[in-house]
Amino acid sequence: MAEDADCLVQAIRPVARSYFPPETSPAHDWFHVQRVETNAERLLAELPDADTECVQLAVLLHDIGRAKEDAGEIEDHAAWGADESERILREHGAAEGATETVSHCVRAHRYSNDVEPATIEAKIVSDADNLDAMGAVGVARCFAYGGELGSPIHDPSLPPEDDPTSAGKTQCNHLHAKILDLPNRMYTDAGRDLADGRTGFVREFLAQFERETAGER
Repeated sequence: MAEDADCLVQAIRPVARSYFPPETSPAHDWFHVQRVETNAERLLAELPDADTECVQLAVLLHDIGRAKEDAGEIEDHAAWGADESERILREHGAAEGATETVSHCVRAHRYSNDVEPATIEAKIVSDADNLDAMGAVGVARCFAYGGELGSPIHDPSLPPEDDPTSAGKTQCNHLHAKILDLPNRMYTDAGRDLADGRTGFVREFLAQFERETAGER
């Protein structure tokens, strides 16, 4: 069974990869998927009761709709990706239970929707994905994606505490509004432990950034 499971994961890998064209945003490209895989492996080591195959499959498939959402073709990449994941897995002969588990993981991974992870597998995928939005990688992704959207890096007339938006009008405000809030969105103890260290780096970065923009450094 373990060999069959590994074969399914390896069969799905190139299928999932095909949903990431060269022009995909660097904030949500195939390298992001690979980093989330690494994060998920660390969490699985601490949570042996989780279904490893389902987590691996869900990680590979969790952002297959992202390029379509960024292109304006669909509204919610998590919802679309969940449905598409079911189709892909059924075509590859996955068990119905595994297909449903993976679909829920994909649907529930998104930070901004109202779908709560209901299984340990979905909690691991959500935590692994959120971890890639924290730390040094998270800062890099924030500025990469903000640059694509044309949002300013920083606006001295709009400090984070006065920003009326939920996501932050500037990239620095986004770090304050969303990224520093991510530890509160972690579902596993192992994820929270990793989040603490990465969030600490973001706080240090923002402190240094603010000193530089104020002319103190």
